[in-house]
Order: sequence, then structure tokens, then C-alpha cells
Amino acid sequence: MENITAEKLLIRDADIPWTDLGSGVKRKIISHDDRLMMVKVAFETGGVGSLHHHFHTQLSYVASGRFELTIGSYRRVLEAGDAYYVPPDMVHGALCLEKGELIDIFSPRRDDFL
Repeated sequence: MENITAEKLLIRDADIPWTDLGSGVKRKIISHDDRLMMVKVAFETGGVGSLHHHFHTQLSYVASGRFELTIGSYRRVLEAGDAYYVPPDMVHGALCLEKGELIDIFSPRRDDFL
């Protein structure tokens, strides 16, 4: 078992730096192990999470703002308190209609984010 520290178990958002992804989008990796990852993604109004797919299962929570989500052939506007599920390899993307944040959870961990 890896060395578990208080910082790994008790996570302070303010201690985690943002990574600027450009086009009004930034993210921070909240925590992860090899099986699970939590990521916060902040969008400015008009920010785009381009259509993409990956082999990971994804669950996302709309923490704030309004987003037009596309998952496969489905499209819907979601707002704070809503959530969505993305099965492995399904094409999905987001358009931010009102500045906000998404909390993404991936299984397994997104090694491409590290």
C-alpha cells in the first residue's frame, strides 16, 4: 500500500493548483488512485469541452453554472445540482452557457491528465 498522508485523505481545494487548458477552461485534479479520479473543471461562459471519447466511465456533477451537454445523440441543458453519466467510449462534450464548474469522476484514473 502506498504511503497515505493526511493531505491524501483530507483534501483542501485551495492547496491544489489549476491547469489552464485554454479557451476559457481550466482544471485541477482533486484526488486519485489507480482505480478512481476526481477532477474539478471550471468554465468561463462560452468555454467548450470539445467532443471526445475515452475508455473510462465518467460521472459528472454540475456544481455551478449552466451547460449544454452532448452525450452520443442526446443533448440537454443542465444546471447546478444536475449530473450526467458517460459510458466508456461514448462521444460527449459540453458548452458552458453560464460560468460554472463541473466535478468529474473517472474510473479508472485518467493517466493522460497526470
